[in-house]
Parts: sequence; structure tokens; C-alpha cells
Amino acid sequence: MKAVETKQPVARAGEIGRGTLLAMAAATGIAVANIYYNQPMLGLIEREFHGQAAAGYVPTATQLGYALGLFFLVPLGDIHRRRTLIIAQFVLLAAALAATALAPSAIWLAITSLLTGAGATVAQQIVPFAASLASAKRRGATIGTVMSGLLLGILFSRTLSGFVGEHAGWRAMFWLGVPLALVAALLMAVALPDHAAASRMGYHTALRSLATLWMRQPALRTSTLVQAALFGSFSAFWTILALYLQGPQFHLGADVAGLFGVVGAVGVLAAPFTGKAADRRGPHVMIWLGATLVLLAWVIFGLWATLAALALGVVLLDFGIQSALISNQHIIFALDPEARSRVNTIFMTGMFLGGAFGSAVATFAWTTHHWIGVSCLGGALVVVALAVKALEYRSRRAAKAAVALNQ
Repeated sequence: MKAVETKQPVARAGEIGRGTLLAMAAATGIAVANIYYNQPMLGLIEREFHGQAAAGYVPTATQLGYALGLFFLVPLGDIHRRRTLIIAQFVLLAAALAATALAPSAIWLAITSLLTGAGATVAQQIVPFAASLASAKRRGATIGTVMSGLLLGILFSRTLSGFVGEHAGWRAMFWLGVPLALVAALLMAVALPDHAAASRMGYHTALRSLATLWMRQPALRTSTLVQAALFGSFSAFWTILALYLQGPQFHLGADVAGLFGVVGAVGVLAAPFTGKAADRRGPHVMIWLGATLVLLAWVIFGLWATLAALALGVVLLDFGIQSALISNQHIIFALDPEARSRVNTIFMTGMFLGGAFGSAVATFAWTTHHWIGVSCLGGALVVVALAVKALEYRSRRAAKAAVALNQ
């Protein structure tokens, strides 16, 4: 006899409760922080594994692992209970962090960093869960709250890891990440509602449907390409910052590089503001604004080699990236309510592949042309994002004109 599918009703945002929403934001921040711990400590890692070229690509391996986890793990959110997936993935993340702390060589560190990146995609199980629990009128604000936690995780991870790495060694930071991941698992076990899966399709069918979603949703393609270019620019900066600061221009350590995360935390104000603005006025204006701010940040980075200029640029960079990210998410989560995890898979996979590209090319640009090369790379990636958005704008105007002519 064929089993009868039973679906639990999807809760509205007001039914979640502010405490649950804040718990989701905190867990998202704890999860995503793990892919950034290594960036301020890159100089420390390279010194321990002197002569092992793989050490310089640890941030790239982490972001590549995140992209792979997005592609292969996040689609499970549409076909399984998200609460169970989130708890289990936090436990697996804790195991990957312990393996990273024990890595005996740069190659092993790169491998365990890849696994850590894959485990950290639990953050992207939480974001679409929050979107699915929100009403259409509150979706932007709900996403903004969760993304505030994500932004704080990104920024304060660098501050924490820079301090811990400088005073206790880089391995101590990954050991500290183990109990943090387990605490997040417990927090989600207590706070999350347990809802049925949005779809009963099989795993392989869900993966195959990614191509269909990509082909049928031009807004998804545009949002993914724009955010990939912007995040590549963002990753280029944070991958090289510690190396730049410890160079002859500044002679500063990993702890100072990490403190720039505190400076950039001013950008956390963008998350709720952008979400509410996207609810009221639509997301496209905020994407244009965000990209323009990121480009301005790179102009400041390239022209003025001072700590004050870096601090101002970091605020603009983080504010701009988050404005564009939340607005693009506002667009994609409205496309197909039953495929939010898969839509998020496509969007975030593209975004973090862009981040991995930005990290890798920034490492090359730093080696060959130093900071000016990194600045040119960061600015060029923003120009790519703006060009993609401009093409979409022309396409939308052409479509509206065609409709008007046919009426």
C-alpha cells in the first residue's frame, strides 16, 4: 500500500517567536564563522608549514568545501526535516574542526579545511528555513535578522581567531570551534520547530532539478552571478589583509588583522535595514547601492595606504556586500516556495565559487603585484557585477516595452 504523505502546516513568521528567530541568527553566525577562522591566521599557518605551498591555499580550500557542501548537502533541506539535518550537520562540523586542529601537514590541513567548509553550510540550511517560516510581507525583515547573525559570525570570527591565533596558536582556535559547534547543535535542538519536508522527491531528482531551476529562472541566474562577483571581491580583501598588514607598510600581527572584523561589524546595520528596505521598495535599488559601495571601498583601498583608509573601506565593503546579499536573497526566495533550499543551493554555490576564485586569484595577485594588484582585482570583480546587473536592467526594460506595445 502506498504511504500517504502528511504535511505539517508551515508556520508564519509571527508564530516563530522572536527568541527562536534570534537563536537561528546566532547559530547561523556560529556556523559561517568556521570558514573565516583561517584568514587572519594565514601568516601563522604558513610559518608553521614553511615551504609547503598548500598552506597558502587553505582559505581557498575552505571556501571550495563550502561550495561543494552547498551543492550536495543543502538540497536535502527540501526533502528532509530541516531541524534534524541542522542538528546532525553541526555535530559533523565539530568533528571536522577537531580534525583540522590535529592536521600534521599543509596538505592534510587543506583537506580538513575543505571538510570544515562543507560542514559550515549548515548556515544555509537555517536561512531558507527562516524564509519559509516568514510571511511574504515580513520575508525581507526575517532574512535580515538571520543575516545579521551571519554577518556578525563572519566579522567577529576574524577578530576572535586573530586574537586566539596570536596568543595561543592557530590550532587552539579550531579546538575552540568544537564546543561552539556543539552548543549550536543543542541550541537548535531546543529552539527549532519540527516541520515536514517541503517535497518528497528523491535526492538524485532534487540534484537534477537544480539544472532545471537554473534554466527556468533568469532572476536566479542574475542574482547568482552578481553575488558571485561581489563575494569574490570580498574574499580577495579578507584573504590578503593579514599578509598586507604584516608587511613592511604596517608590521602588524594577526590579532590586528582580526580587529578589522570589529570595524566591519558596523556593516551589520545593513542587514535589518536592507531587509526592510527590500520589503518596502523592492530589492533592485539596494543591490545597485551595495555594489557601488563595494567599488568605492576598493578605490579607497588602492589609493590610500593608511589604517584609517582601511577602516573606512572595511565598513563600506561589508555594508555593501550585505546590502546586495540580502536583496538578492529576497529575490530568489520568492521564486518557488517548494524549492527554497535548492534555489539557495544554486545561489550560494555560485557565490562561494566566486569567493574561492577571488581568494585564489588574490593570492596570485599578491605574489606578483602586491596590494595594488589585489586592489585592481577587487575593483574589476565589482565592475563585472555591475555589468551583469545592467544587462538584466536592459532586459527587464525591453520586456516591459514589448508588453506595452502588445496592449
